[in-house]
Amino acid sequence: MLSRKGIIPEEYVLTRLAEDPTEPRYRARERRARFVSKKGNCNVAHKNIREQGRFLQDVFTTLVDLKWPHTLLIFTMSFLCSWLLFAMVWWLIAFSHGDLAPGEGTTVPCVTSIHSFSSAFLFSIEVQVTIGFGGRMVTEECPLAILILIVQNIVGLMINAIMLGCIFMKTAQAHRRAETLIFSKHAVITLRHGRLCFMLRVGDLRKSMIISATIHMQVVRKTTSPEGEVVPLHQVDIPMENGVGGNSIFLVAPLIIYHVIDSNSPLYDLAPSDLHHHQDLEIIVILEGVVETTGITTQARTSYLADEILWGQRFVPIVAEEDGRYSVDYSKFGNTVKVPTPLCTARQLDEDRSLLDALALASARGPLRKRSVAVAKAKPKFSISPDSLS
Repeated sequence: MLSRKGIIPEEYVLTRLAEDPTEPRYRARERRARFVSKKGNCNVAHKNIREQGRFLQDVFTTLVDLKWPHTLLIFTMSFLCSWLLFAMVWWLIAFSHGDLAPGEGTTVPCVTSIHSFSSAFLFSIEVQVTIGFGGRMVTEECPLAILILIVQNIVGLMINAIMLGCIFMKTAQAHRRAETLIFSKHAVITLRHGRLCFMLRVGDLRKSMIISATIHMQVVRKTTSPEGEVVPLHQVDIPMENGVGGNSIFLVAPLIIYHVIDSNSPLYDLAPSDLHHHQDLEIIVILEGVVETTGITTQARTSYLADEILWGQRFVPIVAEEDGRYSVDYSKFGNTVKVPTPLCTARQLDEDRSLLDALALASARGPLRKRSVAVAKAKPKFSISPDSLS
């Protein structure tokens, strides 16, 4: 009934009736595991590491790499343990000198006002954090107490330097700056200057620039050598180009970075039919530069699987001149439009350039044909006949 009235197309009704109700409509899609996630994290799990002691050889880097709860726990325990350790030392000095014995106030104590372990603990905190309330102090009676005072000050300064430096490095890590470096969700393959090119868009959301920014691209896929060796993650570097040439970019506004698919490219035999989720292909893009405000080198990474590459698409322009300055519309950052592109590999296009000529001829005839059809279908809303004028 609905299909006869034209509300639902007849083809859709026949397709729905032809479906088997016992067959599941949705199937789990098997997808290739990423080597690098879209956010730049490496999808690699390290297992069966036997030499765990190597991490302790670089304690500072290990502390920086720890998660925040573990770092804060170590930060707190380092101070508490040092205070308790030196509190025990001060209590032993007072005990050995007889300062803890009640009723013996004729001798000069090593440290004044220490009568128990609690007072020794408070004095340890005062020494290490240099508070100095004035109720407890070291006297000239015991040279060992003066030596312990010097040692505790040095140990306290070392703990402060290491832990505060660790906290600073964790808050100012380079990957934090990379959060505002964005890549387009999809990459595209289309024609530029008569050659098939792999393109992506990169941008920086901050006004502070990335100095000496360079961009690299790698193709990761599973290969087998002629000797039969299986390489699960074979990485091949391929050159990236921009508007000024070379890998160095001036990232003051979003740029379209492209790679010309030529005979030296690993994408030379890539066809549109290969862009599906079963294809063993991953393209990793790495942007590296120096943060202008901090001088720290940062790196942003992303990857594109085969089904995230759009064939025959082009990025829409997002930079426009408004009121004497250039304006960037980030709402269209990843938008693309279809453009005429040959449905063949770059190898086939190089071997048969007539495919490009035929595509240009078809694209030139397309608008004229559509316009003529539109004019033919147009009908005037009214007409004036000669009889009505008489």
